[in-house]
Amino acid sequence: MSPRDRVFTTLSHREPDIIPWGEHWIDYNVYEDILGRESFVHAKMKETKVWWEGRDEEVVASYQRDTVDLAKALGLDLVTVQLLGNDQKPMKQLDEDTYEDENGHIYRVSSVTHDLMPYRMNPKAYTPPTLENLQTEIDTIVRDGVEKPEDARWEFIRHVVRKMKDTHFIACLVGDIGFPTFGQTDEERYLNLALHPEMHAKLSELTGRRIIGLLKYYAEEGIDGIIPCADFGSSTGLLANPKIFIEHVFPWIKAYCDEAHRLGMKLLKHSCGKTLEIFDYFIRAGCDAYESIQPTAGMDIKFLKERYGDQITLWGGVSNENLIGGAPEDVEADARYAVKWAAPGGGFIYGASHSIAVGASLENVLKMKEARERFGVYPIRIP
Repeated sequence: MSPRDRVFTTLSHREPDIIPWGEHWIDYNVYEDILGRESFVHAKMKETKVWWEGRDEEVVASYQRDTVDLAKALGLDLVTVQLLGNDQKPMKQLDEDTYEDENGHIYRVSSVTHDLMPYRMNPKAYTPPTLENLQTEIDTIVRDGVEKPEDARWEFIRHVVRKMKDTHFIACLVGDIGFPTFGQTDEERYLNLALHPEMHAKLSELTGRRIIGLLKYYAEEGIDGIIPCADFGSSTGLLANPKIFIEHVFPWIKAYCDEAHRLGMKLLKHSCGKTLEIFDYFIRAGCDAYESIQPTAGMDIKFLKERYGDQITLWGGVSNENLIGGAPEDVEADARYAVKWAAPGGGFIYGASHSIAVGASLENVLKMKEARERFGVYPIRIP
């Protein structure tokens, strides 16, 4: 059975020959450890600096070469792609880890994730939306549709589709409909979510129409599935009132699923955190799979399989915490547990509980690969 067939088989809730493996995101250190060379794929601040220097061709070439080679080296069945583009202007460096953009926003490089993160925003450089402006944008999309991203941004996707679609399932990271709010910081966004309920409907509609309007372009490029990445949970519960999700977000996720399916694509939903309060709604919307099952947030894959396993494919299994800070035997225990309880009957894609991130050791990644090959052959026989 080909890797591509494995994914479609398990999405149909049937058993393939071995559980398919995919990751929605893998950081650059894993590429470098496995392939033995420098990589710019998800390379955080290193990648950002290369884009700033105008070395676009080097970044795109790295994504094209390294994504294909890593999928083959690890035996991935689902390969993730994304639009690429140099839309960032170089920032002024203030010290070793601090930068300022042209609007006076200050950013710092995270010592944990290596990302360039917002540190202090300039409020004078921000104009909040109004209902009138939102309606104008909505009317424009209804009248004119959504423009296809420029041709150069598709080079990476087209390369992987050309090289791997015959054998692998190609999934693309795409925009999503999150909680409808606005602001410069997380604090502002959550306050505005509570303070401005009059904005909820229009914000959701604008985002929904915009991302749904882009779907036809992914289908035209040969994408098999999309991975919308909006987070709705923290480690303790939902980030906002579930009523807001049910009233304003759910209808647009359903419309997103309906249009993806009409165009022949699967929708594989990513959301971090504890989302049990709204999990039913991902199923009602028509999501084909749910990814980022975080056990440390109370998202037990055994419970999810018993309750929802015949309705949605579960994607995850090995905790990020153990990939980064655990021992190989911890990774093996995660794999054994997930495969034992989630794999029988199909409807399970093997992967990390979120992503294979900075800090994941080579030893643990290789143990994850070995555990899949040892435990994941059907029929599943784990005592």
